[in-house]
Parts: sequence; C-alpha cells; structure tokens
Amino acid sequence: MNVRRSAAVLAAVAVIGAATPAAADPSPSPSQAFPSALYGDSDPKFDGVWRQSLALLAQDTVGVKPAAKSVQWLVRQQCEDGGFASYRPDPATACDAKTMLDTNATSAAVQALTALGGHDGTTRKAVGWLKSVQNEDGGWGYSPGGASDTNSTSVVIGALAAAGEKPDQVEKDGKSPHDALLKLALPCGGDADGAFAFQPDKKGELAANADATAAGVLGALGKGMVVEPGKKSAATCKKATTPQQAAANGAGYLTAALAKDGGHLMSALAGAEPQPDFGNTADAVVALAAQGDTAQAEKSVRWLEKNSASWATQSGPAAYAQLIFAAHATGTNPRDFGGADLVKQLGATGPAPQAAGKTETKAADEKEDSGSDFFGVWWYVGVCLVAGIGIGFLFTGRKKQQQL
Repeated sequence: MNVRRSAAVLAAVAVIGAATPAAADPSPSPSQAFPSALYGDSDPKFDGVWRQSLALLAQDTVGVKPAAKSVQWLVRQQCEDGGFASYRPDPATACDAKTMLDTNATSAAVQALTALGGHDGTTRKAVGWLKSVQNEDGGWGYSPGGASDTNSTSVVIGALAAAGEKPDQVEKDGKSPHDALLKLALPCGGDADGAFAFQPDKKGELAANADATAAGVLGALGKGMVVEPGKKSAATCKKATTPQQAAANGAGYLTAALAKDGGHLMSALAGAEPQPDFGNTADAVVALAAQGDTAQAEKSVRWLEKNSASWATQSGPAAYAQLIFAAHATGTNPRDFGGADLVKQLGATGPAPQAAGKTETKAADEKEDSGSDFFGVWWYVGVCLVAGIGIGFLFTGRKKQQQL
C-alpha cells in the first residue's frame, strides 16, 4: 500500500527521480485547478482516486462521516465499465480506449465505498471489472494485462473481501489470487527468509521487497487495509504451500527487518541515501497486527508516533490514513498519536466532515467537481519524490524502484 501509488509515479519519472536528490524542493506550479471535494492539494494525476479512497476509509474507520461531496466525487470517477483511472479531471467526459484504468485505484475505491455503505451498484460494477481483467495466473498487475505483482494482487484481494467475495474462489483458468501470491513468495533461508517479491525480474528471479511483503501478508490472509489483530502463528519459516504459511513467513521477514533498523524499514530510492521509510513501516505494522505478531507491531507503531509527523505533513492525506490504519490495528489512539490528532490532521486536508443536519446538494457536488474554485500547488515531480520516501501507491504501488 505504501501508498502503492509511489511506484507507479516513480516509474513515470524514473530518469528524473534517479538524478534528483531526495531533498530537492522544486518550485510549486499552481497551473491547474483541482476539485475542492478532493483531499490534498498536490497534483492528483497519479493518485487522486487512491488518496481520496484512503482518506474516506480512514475517516470511516474512526467513526467520522466524510463530506458528501467528497464521496460523490469518488463515485463519479468510475468509468462505465466499472474500472477507475488514477484520476479523471472531468468526470462528465466518458472514458474511452485512451483512459488508463488502474486496478489499485479501483480496489481502493471498492474498499472505501463498501465501508461507507450505500454504493452497492458502484462497487458491484468495480468488482466485475476487476474479475474481467484477472490474469491467467490468478493475479493482477497495476494496469489491465500487466504482469501480476504482489502489491496489486493483494489490494485486489482486499477489495474482493470487502465486497463479500471469497478471494480464493475468484479464479481465472483454475488459478486464484492466492496461487499468484504463492509464486511470488521466496523460500526460507538467507536474507530473503520468507519474504515476498514485487515481481520476477527480467531473468525470472525473485528478490525480497519489504513493501511487497507487507502487502503480500495482508493478501495471503485475505485482508484489506483495515484490520483487527489476528492470532499469532508459529514464527518458524516453513515451505509455503498455503497462503497462511506464506503470510506467516512474510511476517517473520518483516519482524526481522523492522528489528534490524530500530523498529522501522529503510527506503532504497534510486539516487538518494537510504532513510527511514515511514509509509512502508506503517504498512508493515498493519500486516504484522493482522498476522498476530503484535509485539513488533506495537514497537514499530511507537516509533511512528515519535518520528512520522514531518513525513505525514509533507505527504498528505494518504499518509495520515496509513498512520490511522496502523493505529487502529494496534489499538493505539489516532487522536493522540505521539501527541498529534491524526483524525483532525487528515480532516484538515479536505472538506469538513458531515455534521448533524447538514446536507449538500447535487448541484453543489457538480460545481465542486469542476475544480473551478480551488487550486493545488505541487507539480508532479514533487509528488513523486515525496511519495517515493514511503507513501508509496504508490501507491504502493504501490511500481516501484521495484526491488528493495
């Protein structure tokens, strides 16, 4: 999830990202107006639907009812066939063959809209589209037809589970998503002990990837972004013949990786010195909690409480959402997260949530969607660099500098 969008964004500017120091501070370019129903003020080109979905899901998780216009904005991003693109600046314009549909954005939207309720038609169409683009190995890539990867397959599993499907029974040519994940799980032994790879490299080799491992653990468990603590399983790495064993192995790898660096994961952004990866650490906390490995999850969430404030402020709504998911998974108060109120901070990045008796008209929603009265400030390279330090997308995607 690391906001899985980061990988896709980084791939789009790989040359620039490799040559530009991580500390670069590009000048803002407020050249485009963005909808005021949207969370965050950075360019939504690569992560609009993703970050909106995470923001809405996080608010629902803590009992906050999001602004109606923000929910409506997300619903209107859907294409007629059920899929979602990363961002459509004009939802009134029909999608066509040039519209780049996105399995990660679609899956995040399904998880958010299912949690909010009242959008069965939208989520049903989205699930139908996801099933229609399933690969022959049972998994999914970031884009329809792309090679299956752990992050995309796992976020789709979360969407299927949220929508009431049984992911292990969603098959293509007799292969389920769990079959795809097992092929991306590394064997026990060595530094890659039980980890997941993002994808095979050009030679078909697998390399351990912490971001993919956090996603893979959740996918193998059939979980989405919001989890409750699970029951701890045996910590010994064994041959992964079942998704449950693959999840246990992956959790063991994450535990060792987190402990090695004092409770957090490290980034490996090309052209930059390794530094703490806050987004992937938050994702790892959620994965470990879901697996029942709560001891390390709690140590790492304490580290996040002490160290993640600046990252979240820079990175925006999806980062606050990730921290809220980590807090929820470990029973930590998101309204007192190292002294910070994550719920308030997330809310400040978008429209005020609904209050008792407040209503919003359809006309107002359509006006907000036009983006005519509000503007953002970051150009997309700035987004990419921030995202790559741990907000994924993506962003996980998730995408990647793909192998850590």
